Amino acid sequence: MKKTFLSYDFRHTAINQVWRLFSGPLMLILIPLYLSAETQGYWYTFVSLAALAIFADMGFSTILLQFSAHEFAHLKFESDNTLSGDQMHLERLATLLQFAMKWSGGIGLIAFPIILIVGFIILNAKQTEIHWILPWAIYGLASVFIFVNSMLLSFIEGCNSVGEVQKIRFFISLVTFISTVILLILGSELYALAISLVIGTVSGTIIIFSRYKYMLKQCFMLSNNITHDWKQDILPLLGKYAVSWISGYFILFAFTPIAFHYYGVVEAGKIGFSIAICTAIFGISNIWMTVIIPKINMYVAHKDYNTLDPIFTKHLILAGISYILGIGTLFIIVLFLKDILPFANRLVSPFSLSIITLGWLFQIIINGYAMYMRAHKEEPLMLLSFVTGAYIVITTLLVAMYLPFEYFFLGFLSSYIWGIPWVLIIFRKYRGGKN
Repeated sequence: MKKTFLSYDFRHTAINQVWRLFSGPLMLILIPLYLSAETQGYWYTFVSLAALAIFADMGFSTILLQFSAHEFAHLKFESDNTLSGDQMHLERLATLLQFAMKWSGGIGLIAFPIILIVGFIILNAKQTEIHWILPWAIYGLASVFIFVNSMLLSFIEGCNSVGEVQKIRFFISLVTFISTVILLILGSELYALAISLVIGTVSGTIIIFSRYKYMLKQCFMLSNNITHDWKQDILPLLGKYAVSWISGYFILFAFTPIAFHYYGVVEAGKIGFSIAICTAIFGISNIWMTVIIPKINMYVAHKDYNTLDPIFTKHLILAGISYILGIGTLFIIVLFLKDILPFANRLVSPFSLSIITLGWLFQIIINGYAMYMRAHKEEPLMLLSFVTGAYIVITTLLVAMYLPFEYFFLGFLSSYIWGIPWVLIIFRKYRGGKN
């Protein structure tokens, strides 16, 4: 069950992340070329507001991956992409998929109209000549289908299919990127963001059902004849995840709307631009953890900690090293190549950038430990996440009201001073098997 650097999962995760390495910065360069500073502010505010989808997810995607991995630990794929193995776990997996689709569809229809309304209220607070209403409506509606597709991909990924899911995500990203670039060049401005999301969503849906039609049909047929009360298993855990995931929104995605309100559109654009770059570097670095998420859950299901712990430690260290190298490259560009690459002027200052990049390094550590602990079908970080989210929102608002823009991320960084020790104390209870 060990993964090698040349494993199928690793290769395709690497391809997807390397694609992001090139496509992400290229998009970050194109946006300032084809959008005004004010339109860029709306662009990144759209993205941050859409992240309110975390209120619809509430951690359900992660729970779904974990539960499907625990059931798939006793199953396998046949050559025709149908499932075989222990009948009880096959039936449980089928009913899990049925529950997941009903849940995500229902929640999506409830949550996304609310997100649309919240977006209208926030975006309408600024007087502008930019046409943002229809693009926001299209972007918000397309996000509903992105949400359901994301749930389905989480389920499939839990079935030890990291490589296949990464191939699908790569395809969706490629289609979305190409359509965004074309629409930007054609002068579509905010419509480029909205319409490209629709194109990517439709393409993703087609490829998911074409590749997994036999497995999905098999699960559908099985779930029609049997039932399992997944609400009893999942909802108590989901309540705890909801606190953590909603807090996660405030920890990582509330900055742009706050900057939009207190500093202005241009500053919000710089915040969003900087966060987007850090997120890209984080995602590329976190490839080391992404490839072993289903395996972590499967090792825990088999209680094979002697195999799990060395693999986990190695991959977490590699993630940290990769992030440091990525951030080092970013600062070389910002400090020495800014005249050659003018997009660097759209970032926050080097001082502010150093604050946010250091915080994201700490987040890699916390993210890794959280994966390990949550593989036990528990959410031990609920209280920590809530306290951290509240702390960051309050301190960021205070900074925005009373301090210069330079110190905007001060609350974010300071939260790790007490947050990391708290996580380490909890993690000790899970390392090597929960006592």
